[in-house]
Amino acid sequence: MLDILSRLRAMARTEGAVLLIGETGVGKELLAEYVHQQSPRTGRPLVKVGLASLPRELLESELFGHERGAYTHAIAQKKGLFELSNGGSIFLDDIDDFPIELQAKLLRALEAHEIMRVGGTTPLRVDTRLICATKVDLKTLVERRAFRADLYYRINVMPVNIPPLRERRDDIPLLAEYLLRHFAPDRELSLAERARSTLTRYGWPGNIRELRNVIQRICLFAKGAIEESELPAEILSGWDGTAAWSRQCDVCREQANLSFDEVVACVERHLLEDALAKAQGNQSLAARNLRMSLSTLRDKLRKHGLLVGG
Repeated sequence: MLDILSRLRAMARTEGAVLLIGETGVGKELLAEYVHQQSPRTGRPLVKVGLASLPRELLESELFGHERGAYTHAIAQKKGLFELSNGGSIFLDDIDDFPIELQAKLLRALEAHEIMRVGGTTPLRVDTRLICATKVDLKTLVERRAFRADLYYRINVMPVNIPPLRERRDDIPLLAEYLLRHFAPDRELSLAERARSTLTRYGWPGNIRELRNVIQRICLFAKGAIEESELPAEILSGWDGTAAWSRQCDVCREQANLSFDEVVACVERHLLEDALAKAQGNQSLAARNLRMSLSTLRDKLRKHGLLVGG
């Protein structure tokens, strides 16, 4: 992570687009803030856009604005988020969820530094630094023609892979202690050795977001040194989904000649099938049970050919 921060500092001094790649919950938004703060644009606006949470029918108007009378409910002129970020930076989170039908307009804004409000006739100049984040490999979307290749090459100028928390376990106790001070600044809280070891062994499928929620819950009642018995049940059981299925998957256990990627793909597919079965096909419930976003679940179902109609 220190190496990643060093690279981001160097990238921040340029004007090139930064693409943050990592699972849900690894802290991509915080790193986007870091890039902006380390750039010459610090002190100017940083506009954050959660693309997955914006309705598709409103996205164009939200990003590029609209003129009065552009459509039925457009009773006044509205500036878009690109205009509001003028002179600063714009962070497009979940760029993998950006609708294909609007990607040409986004590319135009990035290439020509111009936008056109919905219903407008005059291009508007914008000077904004682009930072994007994705939870999936955009190359696979380009191959499926769900993402424009020219837009991909435009935003993939400086890609940075953010490793999941399970791949940087030394960070877990440090983050936990920081969060204890954050959520209980008026109390002297610490982690007992067994509690620290248990937190470090857990797989953290929800990454830093899950760790933050767990520590916040613990802080409600903790006093002094936090013992292992005070940790939530799911942490004590050590169940992180992947570990459970790797023990049960006959294919992974019996075919020792599988490559690492093949074992991971096998376990992931079984996890998805099991989650869907337990949720009786309800994708929203399956996503909640797996502690991932619905869009991430659908991307993984599509990858394994499990998405009905996809």
